[in-house]
Order: sequence, then structure tokens, then C-alpha cells
Amino acid sequence: MKALFLNCTLKNSPETSNTEAFIEQAEKVFNDLKIATEIMKVVDYNVRFGVTSDEGEGDEWPKILTKVKECDILILATPIWRGDRSAVAKLVAERFDGIMEEGHDENGRYPTYNKVAGVMVDGNEDGAKKAISSILFDLSEHGFSIPVNAFCYYVGKAGPGPSYIKAQGNKYEFTNNMMLLMAHNLMHLAKILKENPYPTDVKKLGKEAEKMSE
Repeated sequence: MKALFLNCTLKNSPETSNTEAFIEQAEKVFNDLKIATEIMKVVDYNVRFGVTSDEGEGDEWPKILTKVKECDILILATPIWRGDRSAVAKLVAERFDGIMEEGHDENGRYPTYNKVAGVMVDGNEDGAKKAISSILFDLSEHGFSIPVNAFCYYVGKAGPGPSYIKAQGNKYEFTNNMMLLMAHNLMHLAKILKENPYPTDVKKLGKEAEKMSE
């Protein structure tokens, strides 16, 4: 199996990213579980604003989306800005709207059906749970399956303070415990869906909804 991390930091490479350091800690956990990993930093690509899977010439979201379609597990990682997810994480959610128009199989299922997803949030102020709840809802609506405890976060003590690297967030037992739960539960559900994919006939249910609404 393969896990893909989308780093939604606002910092371009090669600037130091606390979110990247947080992801690298999670990578070790997934690698210990024999799951291959890859990180894509969204700001290093020319991702245009929009709600389709391809916003035309120069748009590099299709490159990221191709990697998403190839993975079994997606983890969206974001720093906290202004008490919520980053603008980049919101951009990713808006671009994922395009996936809802890509139900090309005979039953109309999105390409994200039978993939699982989780969330990682880091920062030095409040807002982790708000960001997590928004992101998990979006991922579910976009066709990803969400297992129990599919998130982990680090925010440190109340009030602005040192971020993940400086605060040695990798030593925080609470955060590491959530990280382990997230990884193990994502792996478990991903295995289940590989062996027992969703049988949902989206097109058929759509027609039933039309009849119900007459």
C-alpha cells in the first residue's frame, strides 16, 4: 500500500516547514507498517484556483490528482493560520470538488471511492479541532473513507509559542499516540476496502432519488 501526504504549508521550498517535520515523523510510523510514502508540497506546484480537476494551461493540480488516484491512503497536513486550516488546504478542498464529476465507471463512483484519508494539523495557537472537522467533512464528501481517530495534531501550550520543530513536538506523547492511532486505523480500513470495495451504484441511486422527488 501507498500513503500520500499533501503538505499544505504556506512556505515554498527550500524554506523550513514545521508541517514537513511533522509529516516526516508520521512517515516513520507508516514505513514501520510497511507502507510506502510520498510527500507533495502543494505550494511548489502551480495550482490554480477553481473547482474542476483541470483549470487549463499551466495548471499543475492534475499532477497532484494523478498521485492521489494512485495512492491507497491520503493524509492532508496543514498548519494553523488565523485559527483555522491554511489557505492552501482550502484551495485543495475546492479543487477536489472536480472529483465529483469524474464518476466514469459504470456505477458512477468517484475515483476516490475505496481510498481512505486522514488529517494532520500543526501550529502554535488554537484551531486544530476546527481545521480537522472541516477537512474531514470535505474529504468524506469527496469520496474518501474516514476511519476512527483519523487525525493527529500538535499545537503546544495555549497562546502563541514555539512551533513543532523548536518545541520538539516529536517528543509529545499525546501527539505521537494520536499519530499511531491514525496510521494503524488508516491501514486497517485501507486493507478492508481493498478486499471489499464499495458496491454502491451511484447512478442507480441518483435515478431513485429523482423518483422520490417527483
